[in-house]
Amino acid sequence: MPAITEPARDAVRQFNKHVLNPAMLLVAGRTHWYAAVIRHTGRRTGRSYATPVVAERTPDGVLIPLPYGAGVDWLRNVMAAGRATVTVHGESLDLVDPHVVDAAIAAPQLSAHRRRAFERFGIDHFAALTVATPSKRGRP
Repeated sequence: MPAITEPARDAVRQFNKHVLNPAMLLVAGRTHWYAAVIRHTGRRTGRSYATPVVAERTPDGVLIPLPYGAGVDWLRNVMAAGRATVTVHGESLDLVDPHVVDAAIAAPQLSAHRRRAFERFGIDHFAALTVATPSKRGRP
């Protein structure tokens, strides 16, 4: 399969951001839906945002594939805030410690089905977030 060019990837990203994402938010995060929703705060505006993503639950948090790279707005917001909330398969998780990992680190934590799909799409980086413990949420 030929590699996707940067202009093509940007065109798909823009289409998704303005057309597909608003529609996806109607079902993202539901129990039997593949897409999750990440809720984050704008790093400059302070506004609350919701973005549909694919999130794979791991024992200590979630992994989110980065098909458009680590420069996407939602990830930059999450990295700046150091936290986010993800609703995946009907479960809402408060998450902290956002960082980017490469596919070699993420692969052992993914289901075989998702690992194969992400490899086919050439996804080589993932956002990793950890479920917040009460002390990490700022509670006693």
